[in-house]
Amino acid sequence: MNQDIKFSMSLVSHVHSSAADFLAKKIAEQGLPDFVSSHGNILFQLSINKELTMSELAKRINRDKSTTTVLVRKLEREGLISGEVDTKDKRNRLMFLTEKGAQYKDVLSKISSELLETFYKGFSEEEKQQFFSLLNRINENFQ
Repeated sequence: MNQDIKFSMSLVSHVHSSAADFLAKKIAEQGLPDFVSSHGNILFQLSINKELTMSELAKRINRDKSTTTVLVRKLEREGLISGEVDTKDKRNRLMFLTEKGAQYKDVLSKISSELLETFYKGFSEEEKQQFFSLLNRINENFQ
């Protein structure tokens, strides 16, 4: 096996860390300094979905339910999101953006665009599609 291929996971981990650092810096520049990239991801998910259950939110941000609960509580304390019992299933809690949280929708969209622009700098459209396809295949291998 080629030596470079053996370090693929290390490279993926490094890219993940770099992207998280990028997001944390951009989020801090918007006045949310104690937030991690997962907080931004929660806000982003709720900005593109009107409401999500805690389980749906955990799945979308790729975190377990207990970690998601901790992240959500911080956003609730900051007044950015709120939750209520699902009238269809009382066991579920539906989360949604507050008015204050909705104010960050455009900011989060801009940050997301900046991240993707940095991520794919120098890539052709064909390379972007090929990369996505290969990464998706790797992800499916773990499912």
